[in-house]
Parts: sequence; C-alpha cells; structure tokens
Amino acid sequence: MASSRDRQRKLARAKLDRQLARRASRTRRRRQIQAGIGAAVVLVLIVAGSAWALGAFDDDPQTKAADEDVCLWTPQDATANTNLKDVGTPPSKDVPTEGTRAMTVTTNQGAPVTVALDLASAPCAGASLAHLAGRGFYDNTKCHEITAEGALRCGDPSGTGLGGPSYSFYDENVPEVPEASPSASPSPGQPPAYPKGTVAMIANPPGANGSQFLVFFKDFDPAKPAYPIVGKVTGGLDVVTKVGALKTVDNGSGAKVKPGADVVIQSLTVGEPTTGSEPAATAPASGAPAASPSAG
Repeated sequence: MASSRDRQRKLARAKLDRQLARRASRTRRRRQIQAGIGAAVVLVLIVAGSAWALGAFDDDPQTKAADEDVCLWTPQDATANTNLKDVGTPPSKDVPTEGTRAMTVTTNQGAPVTVALDLASAPCAGASLAHLAGRGFYDNTKCHEITAEGALRCGDPSGTGLGGPSYSFYDENVPEVPEASPSASPSPGQPPAYPKGTVAMIANPPGANGSQFLVFFKDFDPAKPAYPIVGKVTGGLDVVTKVGALKTVDNGSGAKVKPGADVVIQSLTVGEPTTGSEPAATAPASGAPAASPSAG
C-alpha cells in the first residue's frame, strides 16, 4: 500500500510540475508579445514624430498652392473717378496659370479679331479680361484712340481714357531690353519689344492695370518698354491694320488720336483655358507702364 501511495504522490507531483512549466512558458510568451508590441509602438511613435517634424502631415502641396492667392485686385475709388464701373472683382484663387484662352473681339469694322491670351505669363490679365467679358463690360464700347506707337486702344466704356473697372492689378509681362554689349553693336535681327499683333495692357499710374488694352498694328520697339503683354492676335490682324489706317481727329482735348470713324466693339468674349495651344507673345516681367492719360 505504501508503495502505491508513493507512486500516486509522484504522479501528482509530476503533473503539478508540468502545469507549473506550462504556466511559466505562457507567462514568458505573454511577456515577449507585450515587449514586441511595446517596441513596435515606440518605433511607430518615433517614425510619426520624425515625419511630423519633416512636414509629412502638412497640407498637400497642390492643395496648399490652390488655396493661395494667385492675383491681387486693388480697389479703386469709383466716387473719385466716376468713369470707373463696379462689376465686382475676379477670383484671386484657382486662377489658370497654364495654356491659353481665346479672346474674340467682334467690331463693326469687319471680321472678328481673335487673340490668344497667354495664361502662363499673364494669368491675372487673362482672369481680368475673362471676368469683364463675362459681365458684358466691353460690349457696345468704342476703341477711342489710335496711338502714336501704332496701336489701337480699346477697353474704356467711357471713351475718355480714364475709365475701367473699380479694381486694378499689377504688371505681369513687360519686355526687358537686352543690355547692349560694350564690344558689339546690337543685332539687327533682334525682334521688336512689341511685334505687330501684340496685345498689351495700358494704364496710368504705372502698374494700375484695369480694362484698357492695346492691339499693335505695326512693330513698336521703344527704348524702355512700358506695356505688359497679355497675348497676340491669331486672326483678323488685317482688320486691325485697316482700322490703324483710319484718319484721326481731335479727341476733344487737342490730341488728334480719335478714329475718324467709330470703331465699336459689338462683343468681346473669352473662352475656357486650353493647353497645348501655341503660346502667346511673352516677355520677362520688368519695367513699368509709361505715363498715359488714363486709368486702367
């Protein structure tokens, strides 16, 4: 009997030892898992902290860029200048900065004149022209001047040279004059700053562009370019040339610059932006518009 009881005690002891061993093994495994999870959490926190420090959680660059103002529209006092017209302001964000926009000017002088507006070099001018065209700002207005520089001047509903919208914007694309080399004369093949067909803004004071624009019917190459280029004529240049040949008369202030026959813009429209089109005339931004008796 004694030996039987001893055998039972040994079996019970062995069973207990096995249970304790399994329990210890589970404890070790649980601690290993917990340690692994802790290390992983620490690693994630380290990586996240580094990414945060490097700006990985900042706004998407494209989204941030889209949120930034592209253009600045400066209010003008319409009570001080009654020739200004309040038609609101164009958007300052999400302004197209690539490709071109087709501007179509229909006059009483012949076929429509089409212009490719250069959105890459003059996005704010393009946005302004589109905004004004969408509100019929130019419709049934007259091109009031044929300038001495060889351009038709349009875009002032008042016909005084002082009219425009109740906002202005700065120059974007004024041509730079190449510096003359001290050892060589200027190249005779150098293109003019404003080739025939160039469309440019005109304003006074310098930089206060609004609605008025020039369409050059002949080359113009000043010593100091002054007008920001917005695009170029792609069709109907013969109509502009014909208008440029009109006899001029006194504009009421003693200057013989007014077309002898009315040049009426019946409608001016601006299409949607397109890419892949032939770019309009461009020039590095520099300089300031020359003094002119006008608002933008």
